Amino acid sequence: QVYKGLDIITNKVSPQEQRLCRHHMISFVDPLVTNYTVVDFRDKAVALISFHTAAYIFARDKIPIVVGGTNYYIESLLWKVLINTKEKTNTAPGSGRDRKVELEQLDSTELHHRLSQVDPEMAAKLHPNDKRKTARSLQVFEETGIPHSELLHQQQREEGGGPLGGPLKYPHSCILWLHADQAALDTRLEKRVDDMLAAGLLDELRDFHRRYNQQKVAENRQDYQHGIFQSIGFKEFHEYLISEGNCSPETSALLLQKGIQALKQVTKRYARRQNKWVRNRFLKRPGPNVPPVYGLEVSDLLRWEEDVVKPALEIVESFIQGREPPAQPVKMEQDVNENKRSHRVCELCNRLIIGDREWAAHTRSKSHLHHLKKRRKLEAAGHAAGTVGNSGDAETSDEDGKLAL
Repeated sequence: QVYKGLDIITNKVSPQEQRLCRHHMISFVDPLVTNYTVVDFRDKAVALISFHTAAYIFARDKIPIVVGGTNYYIESLLWKVLINTKEKTNTAPGSGRDRKVELEQLDSTELHHRLSQVDPEMAAKLHPNDKRKTARSLQVFEETGIPHSELLHQQQREEGGGPLGGPLKYPHSCILWLHADQAALDTRLEKRVDDMLAAGLLDELRDFHRRYNQQKVAENRQDYQHGIFQSIGFKEFHEYLISEGNCSPETSALLLQKGIQALKQVTKRYARRQNKWVRNRFLKRPGPNVPPVYGLEVSDLLRWEEDVVKPALEIVESFIQGREPPAQPVKMEQDVNENKRSHRVCELCNRLIIGDREWAAHTRSKSHLHHLKKRRKLEAAGHAAGTVGNSGDAETSDEDGKLAL
């Protein structure tokens, strides 16, 4: 939402709503700037929150409400978690791309190997295919001369630090987590896409594609990994946008439906990742530097006032007045035996899985169960073929009494 344009696809607050309450950090970055980072966001947002002049939020005796969205950006405001490297010398559109982007052009295997040479601890934590995080860790080492993992340890060892990083920037913070039943949430997200289409989403995408992306596509320079172009929704309609007017109406209609369904699916997946992030980062990280998280149930929108507005106001007013809120924060049991850095290879799916929880989730996933079912069918066919081929001989079996392959 920091980028100008694509107001519908990024679900920006309407001008009418912005007039009701002052909003910040919306629509101020040129869409052609691709090297805007979470560090840039953090620096500008912290400056807006501070006491320095009467224009800032705290100085006006107001309370900043950080709305997400992208939880990683919220973390950057709550904790000292980011590593500052060299200052950018030029952030104007068309300027040279930063070192991280250059590193991302390398093969993922080569990238991960380089990191393992200079920061084996961080390399062990990152999946070999995660080029963005691997490139960032390499960039940190190249521009500071210190392994990324060591810098993170230094933050955690600071007074008030903990598993999530350094100390809290604002000690009297609380998190309001709006969550819903998964079925209700999925239905609501699908309707949101339909509402976006009704509000003029396709016209917005066509206009943005024509002004900013059409020439890049023609020159094979389109980049859906950086800047505003990585927004959910833009790349899902790529085929439709580049083929519109160059194919039959039937083909165009099929590509449009494909884009709509892809947008609905990726939106639902993103919502699941957001909830997983809250559970893993905010609820399963015990320590004094994690603010209390209060859950607000939003499954039934008809009960918005009773289930959301009233309890939220009571919680916030309690914090302002320095007393215990009537609601209890959400607690989750942490598995002390869980290994978040375990490495397992699923030979069925040909995938490397990092972490006990991720492995458990993978073994329950549709793709893994599909491969497992496929293998069992092949094994059954092999058994049957072996039985037919040896019909004149006695059956052989292993120690468990199963037919030998």
